[in-house]
Amino acid sequence: MKKNVSLMVMALLGYLMVVVPSTAAEPKAAVEAYNRGVSIARKRNIDEAIDAFTEAIRLSPTFTRAYCNRGVVYEMKGDFDKAIADFTKAIQLDPKDAETHKDRGANYHKKGDLDRAIADYTRAIELNPKYAEAYNARGLACRKKNDLDRAMADYTKAIQLDPKYAEAYNNRGVIYENKGDLDKAIADYTKTIQLNPKYARTYFNRGVAYQRKGDLDRAIADYTKAIQLDPKDAGAYHNRGVAYEQKGEKSRAEEDFAQAKKLGYKPE
Repeated sequence: MKKNVSLMVMALLGYLMVVVPSTAAEPKAAVEAYNRGVSIARKRNIDEAIDAFTEAIRLSPTFTRAYCNRGVVYEMKGDFDKAIADFTKAIQLDPKDAETHKDRGANYHKKGDLDRAIADYTRAIELNPKYAEAYNARGLACRKKNDLDRAMADYTKAIQLDPKYAEAYNNRGVIYENKGDLDKAIADYTKTIQLNPKYARTYFNRGVAYQRKGDLDRAIADYTKAIQLDPKDAGAYHNRGVAYEQKGEKSRAEEDFAQAKKLGYKPE
């Protein structure tokens, strides 16, 4: 499943929305630098935001939130090692913060260090047993290790904790599909779409499931919706082309294959 980079950036920016009041225990100048970093980060001026959070840390070396947010901005920049270093420092200062463990795990995950990622997600869950996002994240790491049963259990737990967690339904649908249970996969993808009608990748995923069942019209409809939501989805064009080809609509298939190639489609 492809990553939606813009969604990930928005999620990280959401983490940065916490502004520290001027009455906080930290020195006033450190708080001002910190809040300046938050404001700058929201505008995606990454390097300037790093400088502001660094200034906050210089003025208050135990400013846990400044380490966390600088870690988030390093993550946005793709510098996962520096992000991990900042989250590690924050954990040293506040070992019982579940969110920081989860965030460090996310950076290990992005580096491909799945065992450390799972360890951090697990610690986050121990600290906050109702942390749906940590279960979902651990599920993703387990799936990447091909531990499908554990991934399924984590996605299901995330859904139990947050019945409106669209991403967890999508991710569980992928596991059902991998296991060959196409009807349950389609049910989870449909629930995802009900919760988030603009989740382009889920239309693609459901289209694949319908195509595997031989329901080509529904598959084509889903690929078409995925393309409407994400016109640069080369895979959706390719798969729709295959579905058209299977229906004997050669000209439409050729048009889609040409567009997929133009967008840089490469078989997975």
